[in-house]
Amino acid sequence: MLSWVYMRESVIEKNLVRQVEILGGITYKLSPIGRANKPDRLVMLPGGKVLFVECKRPGGKPRAGQVREHERLRKLGFRVEVLDSHDVRFLYE
Repeated sequence: MLSWVYMRESVIEKNLVRQVEILGGITYKLSPIGRANKPDRLVMLPGGKVLFVECKRPGGKPRAGQVREHERLRKLGFRVEVLDSHDVRFLYE
């Protein structure tokens, strides 16, 4: 089995989708068309909870443009999470 260090971003993203579905939520993949640096996923959970998630490989960090876009969304009142592992505890907060 591969070490978590070599895990691909797509594996992290697939786990996120699976966990959101288990909670009864929906997640949409956001297309890069129209606005650069937007987060990878829009997550909608029961109870009207909405957040954006940027998926990265383990230890990966958002690029400068992504950080700016995340801050722009946060200033509008949205929650933005950067996910680089299978730890999705933030979905329960």
